[in-house]
Amino acid sequence: MIRHRLPRLLAGAAFAATLAGASAPAFAQGQVTVYCSILEEQCREGAAMFEKATGIKVAMVRKSTGEVYAQVKAEANNPRGDVWWGGPGEPHLQAAAEGLLDAYKSPKLPELHGWAQRHAEQAKFRTNAIYLGALGIGYNSEVLKKRGIAAPKCWADLLDAKFRDEVQIADPGSSGTAYVFLATTVQRLGEDKGFDFLKSLHRNISQYTKSGIAPVKATALGETAVGIAFIHDMLTQKLQGAPIETVAPCEGTGYETGSVSVIKGGKNPEAARKFVDFTLSPDAQNINAKLKINSIPSNRNSLLSPDAPKFSEIKLIDYDTPRWGAPEERSRLLKKFDAEVKALPR
Repeated sequence: MIRHRLPRLLAGAAFAATLAGASAPAFAQGQVTVYCSILEEQCREGAAMFEKATGIKVAMVRKSTGEVYAQVKAEANNPRGDVWWGGPGEPHLQAAAEGLLDAYKSPKLPELHGWAQRHAEQAKFRTNAIYLGALGIGYNSEVLKKRGIAAPKCWADLLDAKFRDEVQIADPGSSGTAYVFLATTVQRLGEDKGFDFLKSLHRNISQYTKSGIAPVKATALGETAVGIAFIHDMLTQKLQGAPIETVAPCEGTGYETGSVSVIKGGKNPEAARKFVDFTLSPDAQNINAKLKINSIPSNRNSLLSPDAPKFSEIKLIDYDTPRWGAPEERSRLLKKFDAEVKALPR
């Protein structure tokens, strides 16, 4: 486990313009279909900005990361999408290894932090990094007070019988967020003890949702006491006035490398590459700060929200994204989770 690896990666070109001709609306030059796995409001904002800058029309479809992976795979012989924007890198890496994504070495790469450049290199440029986000626990302080339950500080606290039916997380088969939690648990504890932990936690899970953002919103609304998700997503709800508090678990936690990819065989490859360049630019990544979304942007010239989690204060494991994104490993873990955890009674 390490505490300071990512802060070093984030340390230390100037950016002139996002796209040629971005200073004024351009004449229509085509279209691009984007499968979007970040927050819906980010998807809408980004699509509008790209259309205004280029004149290229965007058909935006918002789905969770696992759902997009499944759709890209199902459409392999007749791709309908051009770009896959957002979501943890593991499903992108699996799709890349399965030949579902096109390699694209964006001219924006030199502007990115070292960790983002390495992510692209490890994927042989079949996917690119757009943000980082640490996994953690969010709890509704008002609900816990009413229930008389002490706030959790560690992953192990969530196994307490007091949290029976009070914890919500997404299904790792459909959610990249939940898959990062599954892989983090296995890496942190080892496979046997990791699955023992997941089986014990299963007793306290009220619902496995389809998307990773659903537990965040349920926690904000008081529909569940605790949500497991990315800390920056929970902070967004807190900044909007929800009674949410966030926890970086004491044992250490993993993190996502949010990614963007060009879908192989898409009908609009030139527009797709332009859209990827856009997502790697400060203009696109500054949407996060505008919407008070507190992930860590990959472009060195992008704005970092003052409310973003302080990675130097979070105990991070040396999370092995390439390993957990390998097709055989990801598929194996998901099958094992379905058979040994999700199928158990609660």
